[in-house]
Amino acid sequence: MAVPVQVGEENFEEEVLNSDVPVIVDFWAEWCAPCRAVAPVMEKIAEEYDGRVKVAKVNVDAEPGIAGRFGISSIPTIAFFEPGKQPQAVVGALPKGMIEEAFGLERFAGEAA
Repeated sequence: MAVPVQVGEENFEEEVLNSDVPVIVDFWAEWCAPCRAVAPVMEKIAEEYDGRVKVAKVNVDAEPGIAGRFGISSIPTIAFFEPGKQPQAVVGALPKGMIEEAFGLERFAGEAA
């Protein structure tokens, strides 16, 4: 079962920026209630798109440098890093369908890894 990978300064470049597959990054914090509401959505996406899209989580309190580098000022922010393209982001506790639509994830549904 695929689960979101915790990412920090030590592995952000390897896990996200140099990933062979697109990566959805959930920027969150422990104290953020909407972030906790998004967590099961991220787990479901990780499971459904296993091998085709990676899901990562960045705790903005523990990793302020990463949050600052990408201009994260509100959480939850869900960012989509697709190899060779500029990252896209949506802010707020969005339902799974809206996240899939925002990033065009249907392109990755059912494809072999």
